[in-house]
Amino acid sequence: MRTRTREATVAVSVSALALSLAACGSLLGSDDDGNKTERKGDAVTVGLLLPEAETARYEKFDHPIIEKQVKKLTNGKGKLVYANADEDAAKQSDQLGQMVTDKVDVILVSAVDAKKIAPAVKKAKEANIPVIAYDRLAEGPVSGYVAFDNELVGQVQGQAILRALGGGNRKKSKIVMINGSPTDPNAAVFKEGALSQLRNQVDIAKSYDTDGWKPQTAAAHMTEAITAIGKDNIAAVYSANDGMAGGAIKALKAAGLTDLPPVTGQDAELSAVQRVVTGEQYMSVYKPYPEEAVGAAQMAVRIAQGRMVEFDALAGDKSENATTKNIPSLLVSVRPMTRDTIKSTVIEDGIYKTKEICTSEFKAACATVGLKG
Repeated sequence: MRTRTREATVAVSVSALALSLAACGSLLGSDDDGNKTERKGDAVTVGLLLPEAETARYEKFDHPIIEKQVKKLTNGKGKLVYANADEDAAKQSDQLGQMVTDKVDVILVSAVDAKKIAPAVKKAKEANIPVIAYDRLAEGPVSGYVAFDNELVGQVQGQAILRALGGGNRKKSKIVMINGSPTDPNAAVFKEGALSQLRNQVDIAKSYDTDGWKPQTAAAHMTEAITAIGKDNIAAVYSANDGMAGGAIKALKAAGLTDLPPVTGQDAELSAVQRVVTGEQYMSVYKPYPEEAVGAAQMAVRIAQGRMVEFDALAGDKSENATTKNIPSLLVSVRPMTRDTIKSTVIEDGIYKTKEICTSEFKAACATVGLKG
């Protein structure tokens, strides 16, 4: 379980922070005890381990943005070594071990399984290679953590359900919760954030943890819930991410529902944005991936170079995993994305162009929400 102490405002732009750090040149190279640390130049190697490709964001945003930023931060002299685990925890441990053997300078890892990666993280620590947990808080002696404010993600989703249900007596409203993978520590934080809003406010009739975040498993959970509760008795569906929301919606439609209950999501995937436009999905949580990825690249390069004042300035929050406390952390804020906020989130930030969302199939629906492209 993760706890945190807020020591800085996470909404500060990491790019603006980088500019302010440029004035700290005379202070660079000190560790927390004020001792000199080994300073490296720009020719550093950053390892990046991502968990799977099922979720579109990893290959579309995280990998290319981090790679570009590593080059930018090192004047083109740094290198990114990348591997994807394809949802295989053992494979990811081997990948991390290989990076240790290859003597990379720092490793960013988004863990398939937070517990199973811990021994590999320990070996990296013993080899004096810092490991930064990225997007998911790995166990073991990690040196840093970069992620979205996951508790806030769940809170935003829970608030959206309450808003969709409106006022009045909501305690009899039956809610189905389709939570994320039990091996992903973020899933538990999302769930707890949502429950902090929904507990004692609605009737959580069914709740499922979904191995691997798989949409087809979510669809099976939804079908089971429909059978147990009745398709017309489901007031809303809490889905922890967009892929599973798509699976849940598919099951609801297969059961013959045309007037769908509000369904939440997370990640603002293109297909989910289109479902929000048509009204099939009520909302998604927009997570500014560029900000998270840029922050991760900055932290990785700075710790690899031994520039600890800059590293600590970026990591103004503190987190803890099952084995390590006071982990320097950068927690990035999130925003709800509904039909009313598509323009101010994914379009304004350049995640998608209007024409990507409003293909021929969605032109009419786009027009109803003021999107034209």
